[in-house]
Amino acid sequence: MKRKYLRIVRKAYRYLRHPRIRKRPWLVALTRPIFDRDLWTPCRYTVAGGISIGLFCAMLPIPFQMILAALACMRAKANIPMAMAACWVSNPFTQVAIWLSQEKLGDWIREKTALSVPHFMDVERTVFNTTLNLGSFTVGFFIMGVILSILAYPIVYGISIFLPNKGKPHVSVRKE
Repeated sequence: MKRKYLRIVRKAYRYLRHPRIRKRPWLVALTRPIFDRDLWTPCRYTVAGGISIGLFCAMLPIPFQMILAALACMRAKANIPMAMAACWVSNPFTQVAIWLSQEKLGDWIREKTALSVPHFMDVERTVFNTTLNLGSFTVGFFIMGVILSILAYPIVYGISIFLPNKGKPHVSVRKE
């Protein structure tokens, strides 16, 4: 599993370092932080942060979630490949179910806490015999994103207990 991961990461890393891509001046500001090797090496600290960012971005109802996750990982010094992979939780097959559950969660939270939203967001639409509320949907996707991003840390740290090196970063000693 680790070999396959490293092979995929090396291939993507080599592609991004291609001279054609590196010569574009407007891409230099993006590509320079991407090539930090710590953002591509799996250890429990960066993987937990990457999955957390990826799951939050996966719950956002916007296109190009993976690009947003990669940019956030560069800023937060988290694992970029794991964040981009976590974005695939909301794929085209699961997207409708996730949106409906977000709207139901938002309804439930607004009902239990008497949370009010601005009047322009309190719009109801009927789609496929289901009444959807934009305000409830907004509350739902934000809360679901926060909950999933918080749950990523104990899950990654719990799984890392069973790994041979406990998910700690590999420190290589250079001989000079």
